[in-house]
Amino acid sequence: MTAPEISVVIPHYDDLSGLARCLDALEAQTIGRSRFEILVGDNGSPCGLDAVEAVTANRACVVEVRERGAGPARNGAAAVARGDILAFIDSDCIADSHWLEAGVAALAPRAFAGGQVIVPVEANAPLSGAEAYEVIFAFRMGDYIRRKGFTGTGNLFVRRADFGAVGPFRTGVSEDVDWCRRATANGLTLVYAPDAIAAHPARPDWAGLFARTRRIQSELFLLAAQRRFGRLRWFVRSLAMPVSIVAHAPRILRARSIRGARVKALRTLVRLRLWRAGKGLRQALTGRA
Repeated sequence: MTAPEISVVIPHYDDLSGLARCLDALEAQTIGRSRFEILVGDNGSPCGLDAVEAVTANRACVVEVRERGAGPARNGAAAVARGDILAFIDSDCIADSHWLEAGVAALAPRAFAGGQVIVPVEANAPLSGAEAYEVIFAFRMGDYIRRKGFTGTGNLFVRRADFGAVGPFRTGVSEDVDWCRRATANGLTLVYAPDAIAAHPARPDWAGLFARTRRIQSELFLLAAQRRFGRLRWFVRSLAMPVSIVAHAPRILRARSIRGARVKALRTLVRLRLWRAGKGLRQALTGRA
């Protein structure tokens, strides 16, 4: 049997409806279906492996991964990949029909690529503060790639040989930042693939947004603390965090897509950034994530 050119890797945990939508979108890709396989790394979903396999049917191979976390789920699925190219996407994302075609086209020799992630909203639908905030500030992959040197693992393209050379995603730290830093240190170049578009739903409420922010804050601190003068730099960064409210508020005020929810978005911005400032200072002073 001829090996596929591309292996699509999807980490999954107990989101059957999201996984079904993700698979439906992958079946509608512009490239031929024979060119790619789909691997679902299931992280011990409470619904059970049979339920996951019922959703995937003949569309994907399910890999059971016992170690908890999206990183290990990606690693477990990638370990059995047969394609020369790995394309990572999350189970709650919807790939544009040109996603694979555009992502693969961006892979120059010794490069890895991050695609664009959008947060879709229904026209004229009322938005919560969390949703409005994420429409403006979440998943700014082009900015992350150009200014910060990393991309998200939920829309990532890399050659399997290069992934093996860099090594798997690590747990306990911000896995996307950590892996991208290791990749560039290994001589790979990060490029932006704006036409490789994946849609990610906004967190619907404060609880979901805060849980994500708290997790990322801890992971980023642990990663920063490993570097020279990391805690000092984190302290200074946290002191400056409230200034970002003033710097970023104009984005909200100019945004047409959240016209009816600008005040709620501003409140969420202030609440999140002040929390991050206080939490960051405590982390820097105590060394605890």
